[in-house]
Amino acid sequence: MSGLRFRFLQFPWKTITKDAFDGTMTVAKFLLVFHVSDTYICTPTVTYGASMLPTINSTGDLLLADRLSARFGRIRRGDIIIARSPENPRKIVTKRVMGMEGDQVTFLVDPGNINSCKSVTVPKGHVWIQGDNTYVSNDSRKYGAIPYGLIEGKAFFRVWPLENFGSLSPGSHP
Repeated sequence: MSGLRFRFLQFPWKTITKDAFDGTMTVAKFLLVFHVSDTYICTPTVTYGASMLPTINSTGDLLLADRLSARFGRIRRGDIIIARSPENPRKIVTKRVMGMEGDQVTFLVDPGNINSCKSVTVPKGHVWIQGDNTYVSNDSRKYGAIPYGLIEGKAFFRVWPLENFGSLSPGSHP
């Protein structure tokens, strides 16, 4: 019995403990950097639905969204943004900014009737967002201008599908 105890005490516990701690710290640092970059700098987002056709596919595009633009007020007319839905805060929507605070926006109330135009002034601290596919988009034409604080980021790059891989420049339609 004393021989087993002697071998147990001779086992390199300090080395194993130090290696395990170092490995755990490396993983923790990686997760911390990932969390900070995803939350505050850049995040991947998957978009579904027909409201942004033809710019974004209805079957789901993987986009990268820059979170710094929203934080520092660098959202401009024509940018594609991701934002919390004013109707359901658990839902994220992808739309194009059509008007900034103080802008006069004229839009079709009923896309099927060209004579049903309405003009509104975007209030301070708000943006006017619309989908590129006017006929099916649920956007500011329904719920009005959204507060700037609901903007999560500006979509700037399409990662998937690979045939559309590349930059999403403001105001561009494929």
